[in-house]
Amino acid sequence: MTAVRTATAGLALLLAMACTTPAPPRSHANAASGTVCAPPQGQPGPETATTIDVIEQAYFCILGNYYAGATLDARTLLTAGFAALTQEIIRNGRDVPDATMPALTGDRKADWTAFETTYRRVTGQVPDDLRDRLAVVTLEAIVAALGDDHARWTHGVERPPDAYDGDGYGLGLEANVTRPQATGSAETAVPPLFVTAVLGGAARKAGLRPGDVIESVNDSAPFIDGKAGPAIAGLYPRYPDARPVRLRLHRPSTGRRWSVTLKPGLFPQDPADLQVVRSKLVDGDVAYVRMRGFAPDSADRVLRAIARLREGRTLHGVVLDLRGNGGGSPVEAVRLVSAFVHGKVTAYQCTVDGACSASRTDDTVEPVGLPLAVLTDRGCASACEHFSSAIKDLRAGTLVGTRTAGAISGPAQSYLLRDNTTLAFPSRHHLGPNREVIDKVGVAPDHHVPLTPQDAAAGRDPALDKALTLLHE
Repeated sequence: MTAVRTATAGLALLLAMACTTPAPPRSHANAASGTVCAPPQGQPGPETATTIDVIEQAYFCILGNYYAGATLDARTLLTAGFAALTQEIIRNGRDVPDATMPALTGDRKADWTAFETTYRRVTGQVPDDLRDRLAVVTLEAIVAALGDDHARWTHGVERPPDAYDGDGYGLGLEANVTRPQATGSAETAVPPLFVTAVLGGAARKAGLRPGDVIESVNDSAPFIDGKAGPAIAGLYPRYPDARPVRLRLHRPSTGRRWSVTLKPGLFPQDPADLQVVRSKLVDGDVAYVRMRGFAPDSADRVLRAIARLREGRTLHGVVLDLRGNGGGSPVEAVRLVSAFVHGKVTAYQCTVDGACSASRTDDTVEPVGLPLAVLTDRGCASACEHFSSAIKDLRAGTLVGTRTAGAISGPAQSYLLRDNTTLAFPSRHHLGPNREVIDKVGVAPDHHVPLTPQDAAAGRDPALDKALTLLHE
């Protein structure tokens, strides 16, 4: 159930374009026997060319192991892959006359044979470097066709040159529309688009401030008729696509409007921003703990922080700030829930035919015994949503802020492909304690308190203020 927060991670993806040449078709015997893919054992070797054989391996791996693989119409995967292939050919000005989707019948192996035959014929008519790219975009499209936030193909991951631990990469800003929203669920974004934090780098050098409204990204409006457009993704460039980004800005506090061009790059981050758990006393009697991810031992770190703040004083409650928490370990989510409620089911993991296993509280965890308010936003994903839905459904605390990401399809299992890349997807589907679907929906807060540009500019935190009010009632 891992969902990684990338806005300040300091890492980015590099697509590997390896050379390949057509190879003769091979038998589906391994695919049919279910041995087409297996979890990685140790460190994978160097990445090699992505070929049609790798695409075949991934195709049958999905059908044999994905949560909904048994009921999936495999034609949707092949159609998506072939569409991506033809679009890439057209984009490169090299359309092929017989690049036509073969007729598919619903027989998974027969359809693969038809697809592979056409694929090899088409890619045999293009230059080697384009053939390399076609394999990549085809497999990317097949995985994307699952429509699953925990399904991904990991390949070509590199760090920017001269990077070191603690670097950030990008424009040096965060916005109210997060990277996961901008790149995967833009339909959940709400206008206006504005800066929520300036982390460093180009944004700081250009004098941007929290609350600055972004009226255009690369001369395109971020919202059209109230709906988020693809332009917003330009705020979150990935290495090595380090193209400058042009922003048109408005500062409501002064009325100023201006344009600035920001070049993506490395920038040092405040070490405090990299801490998984931070804590302080607020209002003299409330423990405030910010948790940026459900990393190993993070639940115990939260509990130790509360215990330290409790020494020598009486606390009236705990505010757990999970805004921007991209998830992590479901074990840590269960342990942290268990500090506020015992003897309950925190979630269900279900097969496609409805057989579910329950995740239960760990009743060896000592109860905190204090009222709890949890701050959430659209950056709270995966394990963060496991925790938030359990706290809400089990009435163990109150959620304040905005709805969570809706990115919790299920715990992902990784599989090694023969080019030493990794395919990952869930084998079970996550449901909340009341057996509700959270994926694509999110967890609604008990108190909806959004941040506005005016709040960000003034340094106000209305969600935290509301949480403190609730704890003191």
